[in-house]
Amino acid sequence: MAETVCVVGTGRMGSLALEIIEQTEGLQLHSALNSKSSLDEMAGADTVVDFTRFDVSQEVVKKALANKQNVIIGTSGWDQQAVAELRKQAGNQSVLLVPNFSVGSMLLQMFSASAAKFFDSVEIIEGHHQHKVDSPSGTAVRTAEVMAEARGSDFESPSTDQRARGEVVRGVPIHSLRMQGISAMQEVNLGNDFESLKLSHNTNSHQAYAKGMQLAMLSVGRMSGVNVGLASLISD
Repeated sequence: MAETVCVVGTGRMGSLALEIIEQTEGLQLHSALNSKSSLDEMAGADTVVDFTRFDVSQEVVKKALANKQNVIIGTSGWDQQAVAELRKQAGNQSVLLVPNFSVGSMLLQMFSASAAKFFDSVEIIEGHHQHKVDSPSGTAVRTAEVMAEARGSDFESPSTDQRARGEVVRGVPIHSLRMQGISAMQEVNLGNDFESLKLSHNTNSHQAYAKGMQLAMLSVGRMSGVNVGLASLISD
């Protein structure tokens, strides 16, 4: 039997989710909600996929948990404090928070986590189109978090009192570009006294998120509790 999916938010990412549901065996559209819809229309779906704003996303997730539904969150703004509170609310219900559905971005985070064990100096440059409302991006924040988790401690960020150092996450300065000509990019720069390493990833189309989004919708029903990132779907 196909998993029924409710998509909340029908912008660019929500529209992509609708395309994937239509094209994927094992998935069936339950409903598609926009800003004029009632969240009561979510009722009855197996899974709710959220592409809204953070304030709306909180209400969507609360409603979905009350309905005992699986939840996939693709909305920015869920910081560590919000995720910690979400874990308390969700219990064993399946919630998948995905800062970035790109498989390439997931691999960049995995490579960065491996490299973080060997370098003490790290900075991130991330860029998006000029209409993205938040900075730094949730993707870059998550990259800093997984690197710190991999090495077992925060980085020691130098010169954080300088205005141009960017927002510091787990000791990692993150510099944000918001400009025309950029879809989405992330560059992780690592260094020590003897060498430097640069890891980078770029997306040129929203279709880059299709494979990861499909994997999330097919997998979330088999998960338990709150999981963060696509890597949680492929880890042993």
